[in-house]
Amino acid sequence: MQIRHFHDTDTLYIEFRPIQVADTKGLEEDTQVDLDKAGNIGAITFEHASRWADLPALHYEQIAA
Repeated sequence: MQIRHFHDTDTLYIEFRPIQVADTKGLEEDTQVDLDKAGNIGAITFEHASRWADLPALHYEQIAA
């Protein structure tokens, strides 16, 4: 999984797994998902990301099952 913030465009790109993108669908005006040919989500893009998240603060925690 990769999380990238492009400061110059304020775009947040969250890639769950690398895929060959077959389609990109808009969920809302500033949110798109990349799908493979089977319809599985590979990534989500948020435009104007600073509206959605406190980008300087990122916390990651893995919880054991």
